[in-house]
Amino acid sequence: MRYGHFDDAAREYVITTPHTPYPWINYLGSEQFFSLVSHQAGGYSFYRDAKMRRLTRYRYNNIPADAGGRYLYINDGGDVWTPSWLPVKADLDHFETRHGMGYTSITGERNGLSVETLLFVPLGENAEVQRITFTNTSDAPKSFSAFTFIEFCLWNAQDDQTNYQRNLNIGEVEVEQDAPNGSAIYHRTEYRERRDHYAVFGVNAKASGFDTDRDTFVGAYNGLGEAAVPRAGRSAGSVASGWYPIGSHQLDVTLEPGESKTYVVVLGYVENPDEEKWADDAHQIINKERAHALLSRFATTEQVDAAFARLKAYWTNLLSTYSVTSDDEKLDRMVNIWNQYQCMVTFNMSRSASFFETGIGRGMGFRDSNQDLLGFVHLVPERARERILDIAATQFPDGSAYHQYQPLTKRGNNDIGSGFNDDPMWLVAGVAAYIKETGDFSILDEQVPFDNDESLADSLFEHLTRSFNFTTSNLGPHGLPLIGRADWNDCLNLNCFSTTPGESFQTTENQAGGVAESVFIAAQFVLYGAEYAELAERRGLTDVAAKARKAVEDMREAVLTHGWDGEWFLRAYDYYGEKIGTDEHAEGKIWIEPQGFAVMAGIGIGSGPDDKDAPAVKALDSVNDMLATDHGMVLQYPAYTTYQVNMGEVSTYPPGYKENGGIFCHNNPWVIIGETVLGRGAQAFDYYKRITPAYREDISDTHRLEPYVYAQMIAGKEAVRHGEAKNSWLTGTAAWNFVAVSQYLLGVRPDYDGLVVDPQIGPEVPSYTVTRVARGATYEISVTNSGTPGARGRLTVDGTEIEGNHVPYAPAGSTVKVDVVL
Repeated sequence: MRYGHFDDAAREYVITTPHTPYPWINYLGSEQFFSLVSHQAGGYSFYRDAKMRRLTRYRYNNIPADAGGRYLYINDGGDVWTPSWLPVKADLDHFETRHGMGYTSITGERNGLSVETLLFVPLGENAEVQRITFTNTSDAPKSFSAFTFIEFCLWNAQDDQTNYQRNLNIGEVEVEQDAPNGSAIYHRTEYRERRDHYAVFGVNAKASGFDTDRDTFVGAYNGLGEAAVPRAGRSAGSVASGWYPIGSHQLDVTLEPGESKTYVVVLGYVENPDEEKWADDAHQIINKERAHALLSRFATTEQVDAAFARLKAYWTNLLSTYSVTSDDEKLDRMVNIWNQYQCMVTFNMSRSASFFETGIGRGMGFRDSNQDLLGFVHLVPERARERILDIAATQFPDGSAYHQYQPLTKRGNNDIGSGFNDDPMWLVAGVAAYIKETGDFSILDEQVPFDNDESLADSLFEHLTRSFNFTTSNLGPHGLPLIGRADWNDCLNLNCFSTTPGESFQTTENQAGGVAESVFIAAQFVLYGAEYAELAERRGLTDVAAKARKAVEDMREAVLTHGWDGEWFLRAYDYYGEKIGTDEHAEGKIWIEPQGFAVMAGIGIGSGPDDKDAPAVKALDSVNDMLATDHGMVLQYPAYTTYQVNMGEVSTYPPGYKENGGIFCHNNPWVIIGETVLGRGAQAFDYYKRITPAYREDISDTHRLEPYVYAQMIAGKEAVRHGEAKNSWLTGTAAWNFVAVSQYLLGVRPDYDGLVVDPQIGPEVPSYTVTRVARGATYEISVTNSGTPGARGRLTVDGTEIEGNHVPYAPAGSTVKVDVVL
């Protein structure tokens, strides 16, 4: 069943009922201020760090779901309702939410009154703007009252949920009914002491009333759906003093039949230098100059409309870098719109703030953010460059890394885990992708500190060298890399041996003396070690490059010799040197990660798709036989049915969920790419469609989550609810699937000196055209596709047939036409 539809021309998903299987959300903002907003106006806002600078409160794990947001109550002659349906849940005559690129509009209509709220974060602003339009669709005049509502979070989202003995005493606000451009409420909790920031919640009209105390607005023992002030039809003028501060403005509106009126509401974040914090010598009144300036920039509908137009133009420009035109509308909308949009959101958020991640427990991931770069770097390369330097600055001098770092401080956080031995080589992956996209080799000379200690600064290339050397310096008895606490699979904890309930597998001290090795890291090293060698060669370091290539070849041989089980690649060796991911075991026989990554790295590929003796062909055939389902490929099979203390968290999940036999979508693209390496485009495209949300829209009752963005996990074939998705939006699936579809299925990927054009998509897409902007030039690549297994494209560039699949970069401003025939 569908709950809406795609509007591709507008780049929107249109939700036509509030009763979706789960709250379907969007992200507002792409710079420093962000808001999460559901189709029912739920969610919250924060500045840079969802833990330390949370502006509004949201309640996770709540009954009912999606509790807390930016709400607008209507009292129309005693009839109280909310255009977003929640929280009042009064029936609506019409409901529509449109999620677009950095904006959401929510429209509700009841009894002849239509209310449309457009929400977005303007470019260059630290604010969420709401443009609210009331329209009288009846044939009689209407007079009604509207009540805005937000609930302020006391900044530190974790402390806000725990430290009530303090928090119920510190809430402070200021109210400015006669602000320069309307009325405004200021949240200033803790501003009197160490904070230099406050929030402003303003409306561009003189409000008829206000409230800032939640208990007064809602009423004792009421929920938000029963809020007392809207039902009374008048604000109480409450001023929060401790307890729970909120922001609410009353707007009294009269409309003639057919008439519309528009108001602008702004939620903003403001910082003042210490010497400019106060407007008075007694330090009682906050300095509102910057807040007034912010509100003045959105004092009129025309200003808001202009800012919204700039936002839409921004996304039009971004999405013009890579686009495809084919006869498959689902493929086009995912490539051209939603996959790239999700890559931007994931780049901004890493894994920190969604409706499944509270924004409290995790910051930016070292591994995660490097992978996110792979799908983002073509959009805003200069931001990718900045992120690379941020990530590298958290690296340890020995080449290892903090697993997470905090976005506000850009400093590593060891309290939430470290010692994941795949982390270092991901930095090589991110840097290589950036240089291929931009040609900016100068980044390698940037001086970057280790562990944020400027006295330890060295070139970025030295950081890559230490990443490479960390792996070669930490090999086990089979010549494979030691796994540390874990590798890419955080839950494969081979040195942990935890028996204490509630103990963190991510921070538990590793047991010393083990020889646990990772075949996945070995394959990763083969792939990205070759990139390191290439970068060294291009710096004139021929000896370094030669030694690196020798280490890569040694690792390749180690994988084929000690990482092969006969029909597929082993996953690892455990603490005792015993195999993991072997046919010798009843459970956990085959794991997806090394199969996909080894073939991506070119290990054992043989002579092509028909070489049945080639390890790569055998491995991916085994994936199809044992891991593939209609909803994607499971992570391993069979799932574990009991806790395996020598393996850790992976075996704590029920069979079919998360890392224990779930469809962990992040690694499905590795197999998709592997299939294209073998020349099996039809199989690759079939796998792609199984997890890609636009192709799952018709089974939304099963899938449950948004049909426009990828989920991290889909329940596997051994789960109770096979096919049900969890944890949408913030997942490495976004970047990797864009790499898979754009660079390997459609087959247009940047290299150091030109574009590689090598499509492998199978006969279902017989022809298509990719438009790719690279280093200022535009490439129009038209593909005629027979779908013949193993066939590789013959290229004609500007009318001249060329050898191979490499199209040299053209001068900026030029247009290059490429015709490809398979």
